[in-house]
Amino acid sequence: MEILSGNRKAELKEGVMRGMYETGQILTWYRDRPEGWKLASGLWSPFYINQRSMPSHPKVFQDAVTAVGSILLDLGYKPYSKDKVVGLAMAGIPIASALSAQFGFPSLYTRKLPDNVKTEKDVEEYVGNHGQHALVEGTIENGDRLIMIDDLVTKFDSKLLAMGQINGELKKRNISATVKDIAVLIDREQGGETRAAELGMGLHSFIRFKSEGIGLLKESLSEIEYSTITDYLSDDSKYQEKGLQNELQELARRKGR
Repeated sequence: MEILSGNRKAELKEGVMRGMYETGQILTWYRDRPEGWKLASGLWSPFYINQRSMPSHPKVFQDAVTAVGSILLDLGYKPYSKDKVVGLAMAGIPIASALSAQFGFPSLYTRKLPDNVKTEKDVEEYVGNHGQHALVEGTIENGDRLIMIDDLVTKFDSKLLAMGQINGELKKRNISATVKDIAVLIDREQGGETRAAELGMGLHSFIRFKSEGIGLLKESLSEIEYSTITDYLSDDSKYQEKGLQNELQELARRKGR
């Protein structure tokens, strides 16, 4: 695969965003669910990005994999080498597997953690108590450069848990490998990049939802959807108030009357 041109990247961004909305992978409180969503980060959101069904839509999935693969090539990672991708459970796994088939990056994946494992301390305890179970599936060797792969990022919290899994597995196998980068299709731009930088990691996304993704959806969204989501992305704190959430719920329920 060759490094993509700027025009090709722009085409992919538009195609991926519109394709995801049309196939129900980008949901809004107004169109799909009046009560909105509680994200893994704890934030309430008037929109939700769910890429778990993406492999059911081959064209969108192919474009998404090409997009994430272009990130790796731009960063200088090389296929068929000691540069390996680690798909994060669950949505990152099919992307990593497809990167292996389409680009030639050897792939691994993290196992899904139990629902009660929610913090870095929880991961440490889980690793210590479940040493007989593989935390990461796949072949890892000394000197490997591992790149975490996921569908999107919000606050980076779930990536920290995955990092704990990977470090625990490396320690268990007594292997020396590096993990410095994570590549995602979409960054919601709600603090993930800053948090990654604080930890000395590079967060690399193909589409920045706040800066460009929402703009690519403007023609697909209703005026109220576009204005609300845009305002939410500029300041999500006020949308954590129950009063405003209730107003939006009522607005969505009334649209069909």
